[in-house]
Amino acid sequence: MHGARTAGSPHGGRSSRSTLRSVVITGVAGLGFLVAALVVSAYLGAAFGVQTALLALAVAVVPLAIVIPAFMWLDRFEAEPTRYLVGAFLWGALVAALVAAVFNTSAMAVLRTATDPDAALATTAVLVAPVVEEGLKGLLVVLVWRFLGREFDGLTDGMVYAGVCAAGFAFTENIQYLAEAYTEGGGEALTATFVARCLLSPFAHPMFTVLTGVGVGVAATSRGWAPKVLAPVGGYVLAVLAHGLWNLAAVSGGSGLVVVYVLVEVPVFLTFVAFVVWVRRREGRLIGYFLRPYADAGWVSAGEVAMLSSMPARREARMWARVNAGSRGLAAMRAFQDTASELALLRRRMQHDAADASALDEERRLLTTLSARRHEFVGMPVGR
Repeated sequence: MHGARTAGSPHGGRSSRSTLRSVVITGVAGLGFLVAALVVSAYLGAAFGVQTALLALAVAVVPLAIVIPAFMWLDRFEAEPTRYLVGAFLWGALVAALVAAVFNTSAMAVLRTATDPDAALATTAVLVAPVVEEGLKGLLVVLVWRFLGREFDGLTDGMVYAGVCAAGFAFTENIQYLAEAYTEGGGEALTATFVARCLLSPFAHPMFTVLTGVGVGVAATSRGWAPKVLAPVGGYVLAVLAHGLWNLAAVSGGSGLVVVYVLVEVPVFLTFVAFVVWVRRREGRLIGYFLRPYADAGWVSAGEVAMLSSMPARREARMWARVNAGSRGLAAMRAFQDTASELALLRRRMQHDAADASALDEERRLLTTLSARRHEFVGMPVGR
């Protein structure tokens, strides 16, 4: 069979070793997340009581229903594997949150020996926490870029992984703040904290870390060493500055927080929304641009390239496939669209010298898959 590999072939051996390595890495990561989850749960239960912690957890889920779908919307053209997105969320919610808590608490303890508690709290919030937290969240994006290069295609992926990781971090942080509020002031304080953190600023952490994600995304599609180093560092510095400014307004309280929220946070959020919309449209244009050579070679038609470059056109194509070929046709069309996106972004990496040595094999595999999926949704009898 064309493309088949025997178990004893070198390629088959590499595949087996790769599978074993993936299993080992997944197992180690799962164990690490489990340990971190147990530590975080034990701390929250001991500090606030199980019932209060569970109440805070339930309330903290609300902003996730706002933030996560926003990044999934951005990720529609070439969706990242669910397991990696779950891993990014768990990294933020467990690993980054736990390590940051240790560093921040230690820094505050040291500062209290030299100044009063309020000054130590403010210094930690403004100068220590942004550096530590943005570093830990940004590290996840860098790790995905360096070790999962085939799943990292540039600006969009950098923003998605950064946003999902930051949403996880904010989730755990919100649980603590909500539990503290309920413990100290009951339902009224819980409601006020919920409105301030979960409704008025659910995108705060994601907006900060997305700056690092943009920097890593630029690095992933750059050829020279300078942008590969300077872009992530620059994004991280901007994330730290933005986070520090927000924390400064928070510890200042009163009118200072309102002024920063109205004059800085709201305009920045609107700019962030506009940028996200632009990035998604840009990805559609890039997919169309890098699919054109395959249209010239006859692998796809010009009409298919136009369809694949537009999310509304993709939806129309899926509706057509479902009407004409049933649920199996719809599944085939979805797979056709996903494969085409993956193919276009692979070619982009190849053009930027960012693809590995197996890129040509991967390209042939994707082209074969593309043709097979087209045959499925075109060749099926109606209703199958």
